[in-house]
Amino acid sequence: MKGSLAGRVVLITGAARGIGEHTARLAAARGARVALLGLEAERLAGLAAELGGPHVWFECDVTDQAALTRAVAGTVDALGGIDAVVANAGVANRGTIAVGDIEALTRTVEVNLIGVMRTVGATVDEVIARRGYFLLVSSAAAFTALPGMAAYCASKAGVEHFGNAIRLELAHRGVRVGTAHPSWIDTDLVRDAKDDLPAFREALRKLPWPMGSTTSVQTCAAAFVDAIERRRRRVYVPRVVGAVQAMRTVVLGPLAERIIARTARTSVPQMEAQARALGRSFGAHTPQPTAVAPPTTTPEER
Repeated sequence: MKGSLAGRVVLITGAARGIGEHTARLAAARGARVALLGLEAERLAGLAAELGGPHVWFECDVTDQAALTRAVAGTVDALGGIDAVVANAGVANRGTIAVGDIEALTRTVEVNLIGVMRTVGATVDEVIARRGYFLLVSSAAAFTALPGMAAYCASKAGVEHFGNAIRLELAHRGVRVGTAHPSWIDTDLVRDAKDDLPAFREALRKLPWPMGSTTSVQTCAAAFVDAIERRRRRVYVPRVVGAVQAMRTVVLGPLAERIIARTARTSVPQMEAQARALGRSFGAHTPQPTAVAPPTTTPEER
């Protein structure tokens, strides 16, 4: 699979909003048939209806292997197979290791990293069958570190290296694997973090370019769809983030650590106080799993 998306089947997790939603919109506009997976059934159904054509949606928690297996089976039943997978579902908890809910930290890793592993595991046979492509959504956080983002940084670093390893495992089967590394994208997840934690918003404002800048979700989606079409190994959003990755030994070195630690002496206590006062561990727009629901398609989609 390389080139035009016309007629191709693209499965996207975290498709109800943000990067996943806009990637689905653009992929469908270029002729792809999309399978939308996420926790917000009403939004997924609305998006599938708005896109028109042969698209399907499934209410699915990426930490639930059985739910993923049902969603994949439903996709294959309705659309005939899977050419590409965008493992995009992600969350970001509030608080630090000292002040925060440990279950929220582990939930972040379970969704962002284990969820990617489960998504690949559920789809790999179908992708192999079509010599397809995986795009695993990591982050610029995979090669940077900020206080208040320990679980998020750890999970995204894990996604990057998981992708590096399975790229080698799947190459002889004709499957390509890419990892995506967006910086701050103008999504509900990022906006919620800024609204919930003013100290975090101020810390971002002080970051040097490009790490302190925010990119539109449409620009990010365009980069993702281009990556699917070209089967790219790495995707950086904005592209200059690639230069930061190339300097990761400096970014994560003792000098950078001392500079960040100087600011953290003030920002971390402020962030912790704000997280305590917030009374919740995730952003207002982060959906939480409920009872597992069966895969869902409309009669027309069958």
